[in-house]
Amino acid sequence: MIHLFKELQPGDPFDIRLPHAFSTQERQLVTLFYQPLTGSDPISLYLTLWAEAEQIPKTQMTHYYLMNVLGLPIGKVFEARIALEAIGLLRTWKKENAGERSFLYELQRPLDAESFMKDPLLSMFLFSKIGEQAYRNLRQRFIYPVRDADFKDVSRAFIDVYKPVHSNIPSDLQVDTNRKDKQQRVYPFYLEQFDFDLLQAGLSEQLVPSNLLTLEVREAIAKLAFLYHLTALDMQKVVILALDDDLGISQERLRKAAADFYKLTMSKEPPKIARVSEPLPVEETGQKSKDQELQHYLETTAPIQVLRDINNGKEPLQTSVQLAESLIVQHGMPIGVVNALLEYVMLTTDMKLPKKYVETIADHWVRKNIQTAKEAMELARQEHDKYTTWKNKPQTTTKTSQRTKGRSGHQREEKVPEWFYKRDEKQEESTSSTIDFEKERQKILEMLGKSE
Repeated sequence: MIHLFKELQPGDPFDIRLPHAFSTQERQLVTLFYQPLTGSDPISLYLTLWAEAEQIPKTQMTHYYLMNVLGLPIGKVFEARIALEAIGLLRTWKKENAGERSFLYELQRPLDAESFMKDPLLSMFLFSKIGEQAYRNLRQRFIYPVRDADFKDVSRAFIDVYKPVHSNIPSDLQVDTNRKDKQQRVYPFYLEQFDFDLLQAGLSEQLVPSNLLTLEVREAIAKLAFLYHLTALDMQKVVILALDDDLGISQERLRKAAADFYKLTMSKEPPKIARVSEPLPVEETGQKSKDQELQHYLETTAPIQVLRDINNGKEPLQTSVQLAESLIVQHGMPIGVVNALLEYVMLTTDMKLPKKYVETIADHWVRKNIQTAKEAMELARQEHDKYTTWKNKPQTTTKTSQRTKGRSGHQREEKVPEWFYKRDEKQEESTSSTIDFEKERQKILEMLGKSE
């Protein structure tokens, strides 16, 4: 199993790069064209990064900040990020140094409306999401009508107006016009995945010269094959159908030929694009036990939400939030471990969060290299007697020691794994003043809707 902490953690820092200033219309394109494809969470992340990128001076932040702003657990933030990457709105760069990693997020411009509508993959995806009428409305709103054929383009070219002037421009300031590495928009497929050798092997060089398969045509072929789930042999027929009277190939004819071929051989219903299942590298298979449900909740929920849930939905104090944040950001503790620590301390201290006590246990868990909520919960059970001693260390009277000893004995009797499975069974009320650990856990799970 690959854990999410190997991909992303709340404490990982990141910077944002905004290569170009974005316009209001581009914000409308992101909202109306891309949001139906990705859902609201990725677009919220995109707009948040956009707003932060315009801040001057720029400051490095951690993903914990994004979790709080978006109100999402780290797993959902990661999901939103990879959705933006797949749709071409974000490029992510990662740097690792001495066991620490940081990220650079580079925001990409959305396609203009005309390019979006001409893209066979994105346009079909959008059509399948919003329906014909809404699709037509978007076209009418964002795409200008075709010019009257009587109009002729009389615009002057650059060389018609300006002439070159020889000047000594430093070589490092000259633009290399021969560069071929212009950034191409990347979608969730790649040209390398399509077998162009097999495609060309079945096409006559006289009928379809190889020079007709330009980069734009090859890109359109790969997208259409992806969209309609066609093989290279199928695309041979599509290419032949797309030839015009002059034996040329246009992207528009390719689109029509692919659609016709699909209707004739596959289905009359247009294809739909669905998100790849289980994008997160975490285990999600099988029926979870009650213990696993709690562990999954602690691993995937923001600490501020855990504090709310434990406290019956009430907003936590800022000091509690800052304490949780310091454990993640300054001490590098995984989010699941921090959540398990908050839960354990609050349920054993009458809903308090004594800073020194929390940091003492945190130091112990860091030295033990605890990385998951499961490990943290198991260690808390094993070391409960020790932690109770730490908690009551300032109290030195004999009477207090006896009470501590009594509480420790009570916990030893309940230190069995079955407590989580039997939480619905009615238990006798304890005469001790200590909080009933199991009863409080049960309340939390009932609030989360996880009790049977």
